Amino acid sequence: MSTYLLTDRTGPGPAPVDRERSGAPRLRGLLWLATRQSRSLLWTLAALLILAAADLIWIHVLCNHTVGVLRRTGCYSPESWNSAHCWALLAPIHRPNFWYISVLQPTVTAVPLLIGLFVGAPLLAQEHERGTIRLIRAQTVSPVRWLAARLAVPGLAVLAVTGVLAALMNWVWWNDIVHGPVAFDPPFQFFTYPALGVAPVAWSLFALSLGVLAGQLTRRTLPAMFLTGALVAATHGVIRWARPSFYPTVDKTVPLNTAQPTNAWLINREAIMPDGSRISSDACSSTHRCDGATGTWLQYHPSAHLVPIQLVEAGILLALTLLITTAVFLRIRR
Repeated sequence: MSTYLLTDRTGPGPAPVDRERSGAPRLRGLLWLATRQSRSLLWTLAALLILAAADLIWIHVLCNHTVGVLRRTGCYSPESWNSAHCWALLAPIHRPNFWYISVLQPTVTAVPLLIGLFVGAPLLAQEHERGTIRLIRAQTVSPVRWLAARLAVPGLAVLAVTGVLAALMNWVWWNDIVHGPVAFDPPFQFFTYPALGVAPVAWSLFALSLGVLAGQLTRRTLPAMFLTGALVAATHGVIRWARPSFYPTVDKTVPLNTAQPTNAWLINREAIMPDGSRISSDACSSTHRCDGATGTWLQYHPSAHLVPIQLVEAGILLALTLLITTAVFLRIRR
């Protein structure tokens, strides 16, 4: 063996650069290990974020260009769309609107579930399956510190990616969909609500922590994935059922046959009878019980309630995330 391999110098060539002395940033210890173990996840999340950002920027550019052409040619108002010329100028906007509403929104809605299944569930389940979890006790580093570093890297990555994705989705929805000439996309629709605001971030962190706990309990990857999917779906059902009560509704009496407010979430609609009693609109549609009604009573959430409702929901999800994460740390100490 050459003596150059046993000394600090490498022969006649230039001396190696000492990163510690040169000031070059370098990860160390547990953080370095956690980053190495999460390399595939980090690259995958980065690639998916770049693709989603490119799609959203393409939608914004195309919609903005089409709206500009419609305004310059006097074809922006719906009354002008009867002419073949204006309809031909309007046609290019349908494709990005369809892509945003029918493709990107369902995909973003599914992101928290996918994170729970493919990031959270295998995180500790694979450590148990491979037996590497036993090595923690033989190290000088405590299991709590190891777990903190192991969760920090994917947790921060999920937080950053979903935060940027949610911001871009909000930007396009507000500028090009809601205020566009064609699309009708109320914020409380099934795929619209979970793709806007803080919902993608809060649900993703909750699903991640739930997957980690499921993997710690089952110690098998596939059972952990099934359990995570079932628990996320069940929680989503409970939250969706309770969501109307997260913020006080608006109760309003309007004349008969009045349409609900634009972009509002209608909770209840009843006919007001001459004696002051109310009958559900469902009963009115199949019988003559509502003949002689004097007005309509509406109970709804206007679009302005989107932010407070999402903040309450995010607070509940983050509290559950904290409780689940605490349970994971308590179990790792045993």
